[in-house]
Amino acid sequence: MPKTPRFTPRPRRIEILAFQDVQLLDVAGPLQVFATANDLSRAAARPTPYEPVVVAEGSLAMSSAGLGLAAQTLPKPHSAVDTLIVAGGWGVSTACANRKLITWIKARAKHARRVASVCSGAFLLATIGMLDGRRAATHWSRCREFAQRFPKVRLEPDPIFVQDGHVWTSAGITAGIDLALAMVEADLGRDLALAVARQLVVFLKRPGGQAQFSATLALQHGNARFEGLHTWIADNLTGDLSIAGLAKASGMSERSFVRHYRQATGTTPARAVEQIRVEAARRALELGLPVKRTAARCGFGSEETMRRSFLRLFGASPQAYRERFSSSAAAAQLS
Repeated sequence: MPKTPRFTPRPRRIEILAFQDVQLLDVAGPLQVFATANDLSRAAARPTPYEPVVVAEGSLAMSSAGLGLAAQTLPKPHSAVDTLIVAGGWGVSTACANRKLITWIKARAKHARRVASVCSGAFLLATIGMLDGRRAATHWSRCREFAQRFPKVRLEPDPIFVQDGHVWTSAGITAGIDLALAMVEADLGRDLALAVARQLVVFLKRPGGQAQFSATLALQHGNARFEGLHTWIADNLTGDLSIAGLAKASGMSERSFVRHYRQATGTTPARAVEQIRVEAARRALELGLPVKRTAARCGFGSEETMRRSFLRLFGASPQAYRERFSSSAAAAQLS
């Protein structure tokens, strides 16, 4: 009896949308992840899992770095596609005002199994209403603008990327690599995703959110009303940072303070205090300060309390963070 031919699954089509003045790494980072998954699969004599392509309105999209990206012209919205990834960059505002492009994204997204944005590409998804009522991330420097323009979106400034149903959004620039690796893991398993990460010499899951590289990001997307209070908190980490203490420092009643603070910053006073304490703690740990001294110095009360905060915000313990990011020269000076 002749053998039945083995069925070869069709590669998943991954479209990465580019436009004029797109951020180069927003496109190249995810593209390389999927391409490397293909390389490793072929090397193992397995079917090629992905068909990654760059699409744009024309055959050439010029990145803000000055490097032109050869692209396929926008396919018909109803044609087959697995994943649509929208890049970001300096040109995203112009792209958001491009009615033809916005119409295409909205129609194309309806036919994709999965839709994602990299960096400020979240502005394009928010413009078509796809992020309304969903959790989302974008570049830390544009969180305030994003929150003001799209109040229906549940913006989360800390995570590297956010998955809400079939919609994925990632934070700044290189976070597109993290997002693509997570997609490979979801599609093909941890082993291949880890192999891709090793080949690219990056973390499969990097320790911490984008907040580890910028100051109290979760507080920057509101208005400036409480900036003075944030400075005061940072200078008084071991003081009375209860609601009563913060309200007194702000010259407001407790009830009024809590209401106005949440409206202005999008978070609670307790969460803000935790973020500012963690921000101070991570800086101390980067200088090589011992974990116990850091916990006391930053007002956590105990090492365990600080550990829980680090795990919640960074996905790493204070000790692990110190070992990874501390300066040996600074540690020698402090010892």
